[in-house]
Amino acid sequence: MRQHHYPKLAETLYSDVLPNGLTVHLLPKAGFHKTYAVFTTDYGSIDNTFVPIGTTHPVTLPAGIAHFLEHKMFEKEDHDAFDDFAHFGANSNAFTSYTHTSYLFSTTRHLKENLETLLDFVQRPYFTKATVEKEKGIIGQEIQMYDDDPNSQAYFGTIAAMYPDLPFKNDIAGTLDSIAAITADDLYLAHKTFYQPANMSLVVVGKLEPDETMGWIKANQAAKLFDRPMPIIRSQNEAAYQGGLIKRSTLTMPVERPKVSLGLRGVDQLPEGWDRFKYEEALSLGFDLLFGETASEYLRLYDQSVLDDSFGYNIELQRGAHFVILAGETADSDRFEAGITEILENAQAYLKKAEFNFETVKREAIGSTIASFNSLEAIANQYDDWLYGGTTIFDEVDVIEAVTFDDVLTAMQSFINLDTVSVQTILPGS
Repeated sequence: MRQHHYPKLAETLYSDVLPNGLTVHLLPKAGFHKTYAVFTTDYGSIDNTFVPIGTTHPVTLPAGIAHFLEHKMFEKEDHDAFDDFAHFGANSNAFTSYTHTSYLFSTTRHLKENLETLLDFVQRPYFTKATVEKEKGIIGQEIQMYDDDPNSQAYFGTIAAMYPDLPFKNDIAGTLDSIAAITADDLYLAHKTFYQPANMSLVVVGKLEPDETMGWIKANQAAKLFDRPMPIIRSQNEAAYQGGLIKRSTLTMPVERPKVSLGLRGVDQLPEGWDRFKYEEALSLGFDLLFGETASEYLRLYDQSVLDDSFGYNIELQRGAHFVILAGETADSDRFEAGITEILENAQAYLKKAEFNFETVKREAIGSTIASFNSLEAIANQYDDWLYGGTTIFDEVDVIEAVTFDDVLTAMQSFINLDTVSVQTILPGS
């Protein structure tokens, strides 16, 4: 078991790769009474086309199958995993993103039993035609709920418009038609390919003793038979997407004021490892200098009532895509779009005007990162999202410190391309 000490965070991470390929990370936190564990597979909603383990030809499964699989994993032949966690005093949940599926629990007692429950229910699937058909109705209601949610439509609709030819165009949960086509055999096929231990990681944070906890995990895995780890062949790759996009779309929904979501798709080729992490942090600092709550250009639009406290932006670097979404409510959608676009168009000039604020914004980012290590959930849930060629969330402070103002200018110049902007507007209406 390897130890990596991070003096700036006063944290020590214990890691190991088990003989079956499973990667395990343990982070003991002194003074905490709770333990939080996340079991994650590198498999999300965009991974519909792949070559199944043991075959040579690709298959395409229905949209939404990763999310469907997440739902079905809890139900077993004679019990439900939620009940097992409750019996041992734990709260459990799961979530699916574009690129990952995670199963988690938090507890203040019975850590060994809850870890075994987590590992066992995820690694022992049980699906039948009847249980799959029953789940379609449940997930169908969830899909309809998202369809009726303006915020969901604004965010995910913008992503779909930026990537109309990629699986990103599909809702993570799929559609009513796509989930209707899912079978038990499809679920077993996806599980066999993507839930092999070598494609998964287990992160445990909080009250724990590293040697004891690792011993429990190793014993659990050694008692199971797994196929030899095999490479996974997917349709997605890391090349920057150069396809078309939907420049503009408008919906009417029961909202009080218009909602505008402006998506900016990256077409620059992302670097690898440390440099990729640094690129993301440079973008984050750059957008904070332009659109953060203390940014002069943001305050100008705020004072003009073009935008308000509902405004925000999100930076995403996913496997196969990277983009920024800026969104908010406004009384005048045209002025909102024009104001944001003008700032992006003149980003280099505005950034140079804001250089005096760079060190302040940078210190705030470092402080926020250090503070996040007081949250077990934040550490565990973000670990796999911040995994770039050996750098992790634990390296974030060092990465931010390494970013210079010139790095910010370079990253923003490389990323911002107004030809890749897509605007989604939701107007009040029935």
